[in-house]
Amino acid sequence: MQIPNVAIIGRPNVGKSSLLNAIAGRRVSIVEPTAGVTRDRVSVLFDWRGRCLEFVDTGGMGLVDEEQLKAHVARQCEVAMEQADLILFLFDAKEGISPMDQFVAQKVRKIKKPVLLVANKVESRKDEFQCLEGTKLGFGVPLEISAKEGLGISDLCDAILEKIPEQKEGETLEEGIKLGILGKRNSGKSTLVNLLAGKERVIVSDLPGTTRDSVDVPFEREGRRWIAIDTAGLRKKSRVQDAIEFFSLARSERSVRRSDVILLLFDLSLDISQVDKKLSGFILQNYKPCIIVANKVDLVEGDPDLERWEAYLRQELPGLSFAPISFISALEQDNIDETLNLAAELYEQAGKRVTTGELNKVLQEARQKHAPHSKGKQPKLFYATQVDVFPPTILVFVNEPKMFTGQYDRYLQNRLREAFGWEEIPIRLVYKRREKVELPPA
Repeated sequence: MQIPNVAIIGRPNVGKSSLLNAIAGRRVSIVEPTAGVTRDRVSVLFDWRGRCLEFVDTGGMGLVDEEQLKAHVARQCEVAMEQADLILFLFDAKEGISPMDQFVAQKVRKIKKPVLLVANKVESRKDEFQCLEGTKLGFGVPLEISAKEGLGISDLCDAILEKIPEQKEGETLEEGIKLGILGKRNSGKSTLVNLLAGKERVIVSDLPGTTRDSVDVPFEREGRRWIAIDTAGLRKKSRVQDAIEFFSLARSERSVRRSDVILLLFDLSLDISQVDKKLSGFILQNYKPCIIVANKVDLVEGDPDLERWEAYLRQELPGLSFAPISFISALEQDNIDETLNLAAELYEQAGKRVTTGELNKVLQEARQKHAPHSKGKQPKLFYATQVDVFPPTILVFVNEPKMFTGQYDRYLQNRLREAFGWEEIPIRLVYKRREKVELPPA
């Protein structure tokens, strides 16, 4: 994709994540007073006056991280600048220019890319006067904004258009299939994302919990466009330590909701945990197509007994009985393309529509083979129609919705899966009360 790339650079806590959120019009990056919250490069596609731009938020340069990730964060910043068509150099107008801003300026000069100096947090006359101090950085007069208040964002976007190259052939907002990559800590999510992206796009470390934001990474594979969404590694809520981790978990949950297909990763060298089970439940609640991905096959001695593992996974994750299972090694790049092809198949299944006539024929046959049982009032199934896709959603008219829950609901779902090629995805049946119009006899 030939989309101009704009990297947002600056020391910690100058408002880089707030700026990305203001441009996107939604919370993309976590904003918290603690320095060093952002670690990976977080990106968003944005359309401004007919131009498609990719904005990239980075970690604070010069951060001394207690978790010893300073080198990783610095490398992510350097890569972001190297790949950028334009660098937005942000500083805090309220605090003025600090030695750390000077340090960032030295790094930016070495890259030799177009730079737009931006003074953030300009919310008073005093701030306007103080932001002129930014001229000593050597990048001209700064553009004044307040990301928090949404001031100057339109002027900033116009200035960006003047700085970036002319529109390239192929610029588009067509994003492709959103592939959510979910799993508990250290299951190999970031390693897989970097492999798909073909570059070090997110930090990979032995330290658990390295990823905090949900990171969107566009990539192409065999002519198909994807957006890989790397989420924060989850753990039991009782162990969530601080506000940053809490927001990371909330961001991961929202990423599941906006994903088209989920890869549920777990470490093949470990047993299925309560966290894995809770993640599967969240996938089910949102009716998301899912592949259960057993990662780190390379760590298992000898050839793993795949049939035994499949039986074990079906036992431990019964709610995902319809979900296919894939065994991979992200580190060794084993079975990756096959897993992506399978994800594309699930996406096609989830987008399939069937006619009302076909739907009611299957339901009629299902009712004749096995009618719902209830004491007292006789359950009656009238007719159905498909009202949505992603997931396939079927509105079923019955005389009493309470009689069509549990086992019989699962029975109807399975019959529809078999009939319409929905075998490997969740489908949603919504029962609505209606007193008349019963299906005619066969």
